Formats: sequence, structure tokens, C-alpha cells
Amino acid sequence: MPDKSAASSSRQEPAPPKSWRKATHDILEHTNADDPVSLAVNTGLVALILLNVAAFAAETVPAIGERYGEAFELFNLLSVAIFTLEYVARLWSCVEIPLFHDVNPSRARAHFASRPLLLVDLMAILPFYLSFLLAMDLRLLRVLRLFRFLKLARYSPALYSLARVIRSEWRALTGALLVMMALLLFASTGIYFIERGVQPDVFGSIPQSAWWALATLTTVGYGDVVPLTPLGRMFGGLVMIFGLGMFALPIAIIASGFSQEANRHEFVVTWSIVVRVPIFAQLDSASLSEIMALLYSRTYPAGAPILRVGDTADSMFFIASGEVVVDGDAGPVTLAAGDFFGEMALIEQRQREHNVTARRKCRLLLLDKADFDRLCHRMPEIIDQIRGVADARQQAAQQAAR
Repeated sequence: MPDKSAASSSRQEPAPPKSWRKATHDILEHTNADDPVSLAVNTGLVALILLNVAAFAAETVPAIGERYGEAFELFNLLSVAIFTLEYVARLWSCVEIPLFHDVNPSRARAHFASRPLLLVDLMAILPFYLSFLLAMDLRLLRVLRLFRFLKLARYSPALYSLARVIRSEWRALTGALLVMMALLLFASTGIYFIERGVQPDVFGSIPQSAWWALATLTTVGYGDVVPLTPLGRMFGGLVMIFGLGMFALPIAIIASGFSQEANRHEFVVTWSIVVRVPIFAQLDSASLSEIMALLYSRTYPAGAPILRVGDTADSMFFIASGEVVVDGDAGPVTLAAGDFFGEMALIEQRQREHNVTARRKCRLLLLDKADFDRLCHRMPEIIDQIRGVADARQQAAQQAAR
């Protein structure tokens, strides 16, 4: 464990004042319930996104659109101004990410701007500025304002978890899609040969028959096209039965994966959160993406027990924010954002030997045993750093005990 005296003295030193750019980055990229400014800014942005979606829908009602058209336009101008300021502030402050400390600022900002969430932020404001540069249909530009709704992905663990599920289960989903396409093809072909002589106007070709097959397989049953022959109706019944099973496959895959993933994540694990851990700070973007796929999140209120003596070691913990207290052999030790704990029991495959409690509300990134083993094979340099810190802690604890 860390040396108590060294840890205590480092905690007592006053933190250096933040620069405006660093403070802006922390407010926008690290929503902290203990920081009223960060909480107010991010809550306000979420509220503004929801109000934009509501205004977009309300504006399509003729009576409301005609009566409050000017108010909607003013609200849109205000929203664009705020979202533009947010986008520029994120680009301006992104160089505070440790990953970009040794990178040319222009190059760092260009790389940061290419990330999916920043592209969504850009699409949320781009239609407004395009209206001044290009002769485009204003109705199309209004539809593009719906991209503002996608900005909620930045604040929603549920949407983030859904994206992770789709990304991790793409092979199974692709297989299910192929089965669905094959079933659609066979259903279209079968009904074409059965009904084409009776209804050549609606079953005159396989592409024409595909509309009936799709409506029947999905059990929508519009009723605009139906088989008339007894054989056609029997075939239609079989298609319905198979459709219930086949089209349930992707739903089951996503639902199962989403349920498991939602239980693993209590807050959104972003790029900026991961690079706050010094061990991960020097990794490139590809390696960070791999790490993010392995980590999951937990939030603990102040005073909550995190680990107890005798617990089975099934994961290690990285502190994203907040502080924890470890009951070390030489006395309690405080760990803060960027530190990690629980690694020795995981490495040595033994039970926990120390109690760990949340000193303040903290957000933790967890790496379970299976993913720890994967990381050992993929990135041995990370594990070497973890082992090095663990050995240094043990030596410090032994010296303190003497």
C-alpha cells in the first residue's frame, strides 16, 4: 500500500489554481455532482436539448407554428449560439487532456473534433450556418435540427450502453440479419409461385411479393395484399410462425446485452475520464478505445464500503473522481483521482486483506478479472506499470511497519 506519510503530506498541499482552459475542460467533460458549476452547466445543456426537441415538434402544429413562429425563431437563434459556444469551448479546452500534452494544439483539436460525439455537436449547429451559405430547402434544415437530440448520448449511460451492446454484438446481429433476409427471400419466392396466377397485379414478381412477405413476417398485417388461394393462406400461416421466431432474434440479442451492460455502467465512461488515470494518459487513441471497452463504472456515496477484508478478488479499481480511504497495515491511507487499488489481491489471486471506504462521493472504473487477463495479453506494458506501482506500495508498507 502507499506510504501513509507521503500520501498525507501530498493531500495537505493546496491544489494549484486552475487555468480558465483547464476549468472549462473539467466543467464540460467531467460532470461532477459536487461541483455546482459543472452540475448547473451540464443540467442546463440537457434541458436545452430537450426543449429544442419539444420546440421542433410543436412548430409543426399549424396553429402553434403560426402564432409563436417568431418566438420559435428567437429560441432557435439562442440555442444555436449556446451550442456553438459549447462546441468551441470543447475544442479550445481539449488540449488539457493528458493525451494531447505533447501534441501540437492544432493537430490535437483536429483529432478531438473527429470523435463521434464532437461530430454530433457539429451536426447540431451546422444546418443553421449552412442556410447562409447554400440554397437549401429550409424544411430539410429543420429536420437536421433533430441531431441536437443525439447530443443526449453524452449524458446518458443508457444510450452509451446501447451503443456498446451494438458494437460488441455486431457479429450475432449480422447473423440474425442474414437469417431474416433469407427468410424474407424464401417467403417472397414461395408466395410468388403460389399466387401469381390469381393476383398478377400484386404478386407478379418476387420484388412485388416482398412487400407482403415483410408485412407478414413482422406480423404487421396491413391487409392491403392478402393471399386468396387455400395453399397461399396455409403458406402465409407458416410464414407468420417463422417470422415470430426469426424477427425476435435481434431483439433478444440487444435486450440481453443491454440489460447486462446497463447494470455495469452507472455513469458514462468517456475518453476524458479514462485519460485522467496516469497509467492510461500516455496511450494512443486506439489503445484508449480498447481500454474503454473493458472498463465499467460504479458510483459510491461518501461513507459507503467498497471492499471488505475477506472478499473475493474479482476486480481492481481506478478512481475517476472523489477519494477513498484504505485501512493499510500502517494506518489509513487516502487515495484520490488517478490512483488505483485492489490490484494485489487480483494479481496474487487471494482474498482482500484491506477495507476500502469512500471518503467522498467517488466514481470508480472497474476492471474485472477476465478483462484484467485480456489486458495482460493485449497491453503487457500497462500491467507492468500496475505491478511496478503495486511492488512500490508493498515496499513502502513494509518500511512503514518497521
